Amino acid sequence: MKRFLSILLVFGLLLGLCGCGNGQLGPAEANKLVIWHDKEEAVIATIENYLKTTVPELEIVFEKKASLTDSLKLVGNDPTAAPDMFIFAHDKIGVFAEMGILASMEGLVEEGTLDNYLPMTLSAATYKDSVYQLPLYFETLLFMYNRRYMQDDEVPSTTSELLAYMEKNTGRGRYGFVEQHSTAYYSAAWIHGFGGSIIDEAGVPFPDAQAVQDALSYHLQFVALMPGETEYNTVNTLFLEGKADATIGGPWMVPSARAAEIDLGIAAMPIVDETNTALAPYSGVQGIHVLTYAAQNKTDAVKQLLAALTNPTIGIDLALSSGCAPANSLCYEDERVVKDEMVQAMRTTAEIAIPMPNIPEMDVMWTVVGNLLTDVNLSGKDVNSSFQDALSKAEELIDAMK
Repeated sequence: MKRFLSILLVFGLLLGLCGCGNGQLGPAEANKLVIWHDKEEAVIATIENYLKTTVPELEIVFEKKASLTDSLKLVGNDPTAAPDMFIFAHDKIGVFAEMGILASMEGLVEEGTLDNYLPMTLSAATYKDSVYQLPLYFETLLFMYNRRYMQDDEVPSTTSELLAYMEKNTGRGRYGFVEQHSTAYYSAAWIHGFGGSIIDEAGVPFPDAQAVQDALSYHLQFVALMPGETEYNTVNTLFLEGKADATIGGPWMVPSARAAEIDLGIAAMPIVDETNTALAPYSGVQGIHVLTYAAQNKTDAVKQLLAALTNPTIGIDLALSSGCAPANSLCYEDERVVKDEMVQAMRTTAEIAIPMPNIPEMDVMWTVVGNLLTDVNLSGKDVNSSFQDALSKAEELIDAMK
């Protein structure tokens, strides 16, 4: 890790030096904030409109970047090329913090401001005891079903009930339940349901090896009743075309389901009978991050913008316009937010959801786990031997980062 982090740190510092020696910023430049993002148009439009009203004295420019993280790694803190802030998920915080290009929220938001935020969102925003993101909203996977086929009283509360439903309702081109079973982001819920994890805070892969193996073995009986091809488009199409009664998917599926006139139901995640623990999906917390250069040279403008975004109003606006689940708990006191079934489902799931790891080592684990799932679920290889191979590979890759 030391070698990897040293390279990132030196790279970030060198790029940061490009911003030195420019002298005092003029008023216009000091009040201009460039914000990169990769979000949907409706989300950014909501934020943009809100900020125009609350901080009209600031010139705020939103720029969409398809490969935002790669672009940030290239520009670092160079004020001639880098943004002042960016809106993105929390899972790359560790990489950018180690590069030295990310500013802590400490000193940029007033003390006590974050006390009203959901604990899960603050956990996601924290790296090495420092908060590096102001959370705006979060996403979790949800258990969704088509009421035309699965009635409300048939919704499984446990995984054994889910399996029984699948066995009864799968066949002749129809599926009782489908999911992206061989994608790490989705399979994590099953691993967590057995008390395991993909990586711990210290960067140790599969800290509870037996739990991971037990989850993989148990999950195979569900995989056998799903199609072999389980990429997003396949799962999405099966559910939207009424060929699958239920699925586990993200809120991004909801607009398409409603457009297809599906009578959509959303339910709690099933509980694993063997562990009495619910399937616990990863959560992605979307928020705003501040680059070091902007924090140091545009401090007043940055503080103004962050203060505006800590107001519950923006979270409520995002919930109403785009179905986003606000990070600020005060938003859930609004009656309109309370009535949104999907937002409330994510709020409930937030109690069990686990934030995606934000440490640099997680980058290699996505590939390692994906290959492990391919071996076990798609190629029919032995669980234990495949797991040992994956563990060895993970340890090798992580060691190479040191």
